[in-house]
Amino acid sequence: MPSPQTQPNSTADAALVARIRAGDEDAVRALVRRNNQRLFRIARSILRDDAEAEDAVQEAYVRAFTHLDGFRGEALLSTWLTRIVVNEALGRLRSRRPTTPWVEDVATDGDGQVVPFPLISPQPDPERSMAQHEIQSLLERAIDALPDPFRVVLVARVLEEMSIEETAALFGLRPETVKTRLHRARDMLRRDLEQQLGPMLAQSFPFAGARCERMAEKVVMRLRELR
Repeated sequence: MPSPQTQPNSTADAALVARIRAGDEDAVRALVRRNNQRLFRIARSILRDDAEAEDAVQEAYVRAFTHLDGFRGEALLSTWLTRIVVNEALGRLRSRRPTTPWVEDVATDGDGQVVPFPLISPQPDPERSMAQHEIQSLLERAIDALPDPFRVVLVARVLEEMSIEETAALFGLRPETVKTRLHRARDMLRRDLEQQLGPMLAQSFPFAGARCERMAEKVVMRLRELR
């Protein structure tokens, strides 16, 4: 599966959109697989729930693919999709906590190959695998415990390696605010935890394999129903 950091250029975006508009289900699957990791991580950083984040991503895909006229190519297709999933996740969050306006609405009209675990040995090691799983779970819980405004910035900047400018545009923040929130988020995770587990951040909240394929098929089925 392609790396979540691998972004298509505008020409490739236009070609893929044209294929999707023509009803090419393979193009739908290709786009879903390419963007699943990022969209799931961003949605989960807002909702802090795997199942709800997955539902939000699916709805965002369906909304995007049924409103492709809204994509004008002013930003990468991946950026456009990310903005849609942010709005979907925020809508769900507000339905649970309507008085918590922690981030501005994001306009949607402007526009994984998982990193190998650094400590995995070539031979299976059940004890090491269990320890690594426990460490990853500890890190994910620490990320979940961050206040909302800091957690979403951390996920965007560190896990997804989005630029300061891209993160600021995504959440309606100033670049200076993104920098400050990222610094504070890292402090909250504790300096020693970051030093020991920082290289493993990129493996948190994976969305690949069977779940990735299932999402692609779900989106294709939903689009068939809407035709």
